[in-house]
Amino acid sequence: MHSAKFWVDYLGLEPHLEGGFYRQTYIADEFIAQSHLPSRYKGRRAFYTAIHFLLEYPDFSAFHRLQSDEIWHFYTGSSLSIWILSPQGQLSQVRLGPDPTQGQVFQAVIPAGHWLGAHLDKPESYALVGCTMAPGFDFADFELAARAQLTQQFPQHRDLIERLTR
Repeated sequence: MHSAKFWVDYLGLEPHLEGGFYRQTYIADEFIAQSHLPSRYKGRRAFYTAIHFLLEYPDFSAFHRLQSDEIWHFYTGSSLSIWILSPQGQLSQVRLGPDPTQGQVFQAVIPAGHWLGAHLDKPESYALVGCTMAPGFDFADFELAARAQLTQQFPQHRDLIERLTR
């Protein structure tokens, strides 16, 4: 198995605001006009976008939310836990990884408007995944969680929020 550094170099990944490394690999040539999108979008969006994303221990993907559904796809490395927090405060966990006999899945869907954060399940490991979105990703639709605000809104999840925010 290749190292995390190999993948960062080979794929040309760069640091991401939420943690980890990424590179956009696809953006559709066609766009959806703002007038045909829900009001939460403040401009046109590509039909579809895709990225490579790599998380290396001890880093984590900090809680953030997006305006579009996002699908995570497992490629290689170790399993990771994706934590999904609904607007109503319901918390769920999806384990993305290579071994379905251990409760891991190859794909996970995070609904639009839900907070998500992720961490590796094993120390000294990494996970290389892909993320796809439709309508496509735009940084205008990206919101990084503020620890104090999210903890105030969902005090029952304080420990996890503190672990997965900066």
